[in-house]
Amino acid sequence: MTTTTLPVDPAPTTAPSEPTNQPATASRRRRFLCGKESDPRWVRPVLLALLAVTAVLYLWNLGASGWGNSFYSAAAQAGSVNWEAFFYGSSDAANSITVDKTPASLWIMALSVKLFGLNSWSILVPEALMGVGTVGLLYATVRRAMNLRTVMRFDDDGQPQEVAAPSWTAPTAGLLAGAIMALTPVAVLMFKFNNPEALLVLLLVAAVYAFTRACEKASTWWLVAVGALIGFGFLTKMLQALLIVPVLAIVYLVVAPNRLRTRFLQLLAAGLSLLVSAGWWIAIVELMPSSMRPYIGGSQTNSIMELVLGYNGLGRLTGNEVGSVTPGGGATGGPGGAGGPGGSMWGETGIGRMFNSEIGGQVAWLIPAAVILGLAGLWLTRRAKRTDSTRTALLVWGGWLAVTVLTFSFMQGIFHAYYTVALAPAIGAVVGIGAVLLWERRDSVAAGAALAVAMLVTAVWAFVLLNRSSDFLPWLAPLVLVAGIVLAMAFAAVSYLPARAALAVAAAAIIVALAGPTAYAVQTATTAHSGSIPTAGPAVAGGMGGPGGMRGPGAQGGPGALNGPPGTGTGTGALPFAPPTGAQGFPGVPPQGLGQTQTAPGTATGPNGAAAQGGPGGQGGAGGLLSGSNPSATVTAMLQQDAQNYTWVAAAIGSQNASGYQLATQDPVMPIGGFNGSDPSPTLSEFQQLVAQGKIHYFIGGSGGGPGGQSGTSSSISTWVQQNYTAQTIDGTTLYDLTQPKATNN
Repeated sequence: MTTTTLPVDPAPTTAPSEPTNQPATASRRRRFLCGKESDPRWVRPVLLALLAVTAVLYLWNLGASGWGNSFYSAAAQAGSVNWEAFFYGSSDAANSITVDKTPASLWIMALSVKLFGLNSWSILVPEALMGVGTVGLLYATVRRAMNLRTVMRFDDDGQPQEVAAPSWTAPTAGLLAGAIMALTPVAVLMFKFNNPEALLVLLLVAAVYAFTRACEKASTWWLVAVGALIGFGFLTKMLQALLIVPVLAIVYLVVAPNRLRTRFLQLLAAGLSLLVSAGWWIAIVELMPSSMRPYIGGSQTNSIMELVLGYNGLGRLTGNEVGSVTPGGGATGGPGGAGGPGGSMWGETGIGRMFNSEIGGQVAWLIPAAVILGLAGLWLTRRAKRTDSTRTALLVWGGWLAVTVLTFSFMQGIFHAYYTVALAPAIGAVVGIGAVLLWERRDSVAAGAALAVAMLVTAVWAFVLLNRSSDFLPWLAPLVLVAGIVLAMAFAAVSYLPARAALAVAAAAIIVALAGPTAYAVQTATTAHSGSIPTAGPAVAGGMGGPGGMRGPGAQGGPGALNGPPGTGTGTGALPFAPPTGAQGFPGVPPQGLGQTQTAPGTATGPNGAAAQGGPGGQGGAGGLLSGSNPSATVTAMLQQDAQNYTWVAAAIGSQNASGYQLATQDPVMPIGGFNGSDPSPTLSEFQQLVAQGKIHYFIGGSGGGPGGQSGTSSSISTWVQQNYTAQTIDGTTLYDLTQPKATNN
């Protein structure tokens, strides 16, 4: 062993000049553009490119989706003009009823609308920015977990020593995780849409980042931050935010670098933080007298606790959801249903649910690879010390993935394909970490074999998924399959390849593995989506029929297909009830399936296009259970006339039906019965009193509910209006002027 002595600079012969302090802004700019000095030079440019591409993908064609889910857009409009509506998440600014979720996601949209005015961009851009933030935060979380890793190396004397892992490993794992997350089709969909999932995923990824920091030095404050972030996740989408809590608690008990008793106390502090951050709003709403707040949408007893534990809680697991779109929440399948024989309205349950024709193309492209690489990563870290941060990350992200997959697979209640966006961060993180750990050991035959198996399984599975939409880029499926087989063979022999050839194989593998989801992601980004149940990617064969744009054969039709008389649809999977006359398509394009207005691939629609051609009733008109209304200019002008004299310019059955009129007029429209039209709010006597007091101008005809949807209360109100007021039909919309009762015979 030789020792090299560096020369010492001679003492300066002249007085040193005054130090030149580099401006702090220049230093920060250099750090932003170049990253850490210890990083390889390519890391920061690649990260910035990833975030830029994500931003373009999520912002591209954003305005074409109009109001997105007009149910939430109307609530955002209401919150932007009334602070009480803002706090409670009311559907209308007059605070008749709330949405059927906790309101955190609405707060972001309402503030944006208040700052930038009411338009589709002010509603949807915050969702896209949350997506970019989630990708960046996922990168930082995975990188941090890998940064502290050490590996065993042999010195020149052949002695083993523990050294820091190569500098490329941590950022590479983070970049892979971020790219996979960004290009997951359902992530592209939901970060371009205004459902609560965007904020939920951002908060949960932030919680895992804080958890990673907490595990480094057993930090109580970081653990308290974990609880607070998950608590606000609860205020975004209730119990779904709590799915990862058991995983985090168990992992912390196992890996934290302090005494076991202290770990329990710290978890109690985190639990208290979660309870406070989630419970303060719940407590206020529950303790507030019902006469001093809006009705709690989605509940049958005007109780937020019923909503938390029932319709949006355990009911999702058991299928017992009073007030859902079917009686009891889970009708059996068969003719007119949505599942196959013996399935529920929301499809067959079981472990295969995440891989079926409806869900697979949304999120499952890399789930098999995540299982293989995650197990391989745990095997490689089996001898690491208890507090090893890389194994901790695999346990956390792998636990997140396993718990969420199992919950989604076996839940009996309401389930939609877009829920699976919650899987995207975990899939990206597990694949990124596992792939880097194996690649680092590519000189091992076993590591090469594991990479080969992961590549082969990914290519075969992508071939299956792509063939489900055989008309979409038909050349891509065989190309991915052949390339994947070749790359799998190359991985099997990677230990014998020169360094540059091995790198070329790795780069090609990333491209091939992401080719399928990228194609679906681009298709999703360039297609307009609206309604309550959007889906990502092109239409697929065998897609589940039923509500709101479930794709493939059976997605339209059955009695009451939107664009024509009953029976004109293309399958038997539609909901067994008819929407109101006057089909609501997003302007310019007929909707696909009840309430879903996803247009054909490559077709953009916008809020200023021509109205969709309806069935009976013509253009525009009332919406349905899952799709917002699209009033004509004439109807909008009528509703706005003398609006200042009324608390509600109109009332309509169901929140979606009411939402389009409210967004068009920017005046309160009462959604009778809430989202499904099934909530007993208002009662007939309450409605009659409001009409007698001159607080409601018009009643908009047309049902906004379905089976188990339009309740006896909503139906009785409709009947009373029809018996006592005269209907007039304008541009396909039936209106009743509640200030002009029918003349009575003496």
